[in-house]
Amino acid sequence: MTDHLEQDFVWKMIRAYSRGFFPMVASTTDAIDWFDPDPRGIIPLEPGAFRVSRSLRQRVRSGRFLITSDQAFEHVMVGCARPHLPHEQWIDQRMITAYSVLHAHGYAHSIEAWLCNQDGTRQLVGGLYGVAIGGLFAGESMFSLPGQGGTDAGKACLVHLVAHLRRRGFTLLDTQFNTPHLAQFGCVAISRSEYKRRLREAVERPCIWWPFTPGRRDADA
Repeated sequence: MTDHLEQDFVWKMIRAYSRGFFPMVASTTDAIDWFDPDPRGIIPLEPGAFRVSRSLRQRVRSGRFLITSDQAFEHVMVGCARPHLPHEQWIDQRMITAYSVLHAHGYAHSIEAWLCNQDGTRQLVGGLYGVAIGGLFAGESMFSLPGQGGTDAGKACLVHLVAHLRRRGFTLLDTQFNTPHLAQFGCVAISRSEYKRRLREAVERPCIWWPFTPGRRDADA
């Protein structure tokens, strides 16, 4: 992809997200379609709105995972691409390539959870990624590898994400849909019109992703 085509692609992606659309591989056709669901899932960033279970809070406080940002973006996407059920894969190499371009231009970010070994090496056991535009963070997917010691690693990344967004002045955390898994964290469904209203305000905010400063007290925010 030439520099001109790459910049044009980035502009089109940011424009789509700023209008409330996001891409996904359609399970029936294998084509990449654009979605604008109604209702829309969000995790409110107001104090007290994000819910963290006692066990997850204890896990975050323990410091079991080393938490970083943007150190293994493509690896996080590959982890998220693993299907949980047969024929349930909506992230493919086309999506990984597309979001890696956004990442290179500073619009897509990942949060990683690592287990550190005694020999100084570390193993990626969970993570999440999404798109940041102004005060919007559009969460795309997260994963954990419990079989490799990463129980709740993706959830821990979400805890640190919410704390980070609050510190950096973000106002909208888009989850696309409100699922039972996300509902445990306080995810709610709002109408498309209400989402678009919040979106217009959020993308105009002068928020910057960096610095990323996770802490063991993030679960208490």
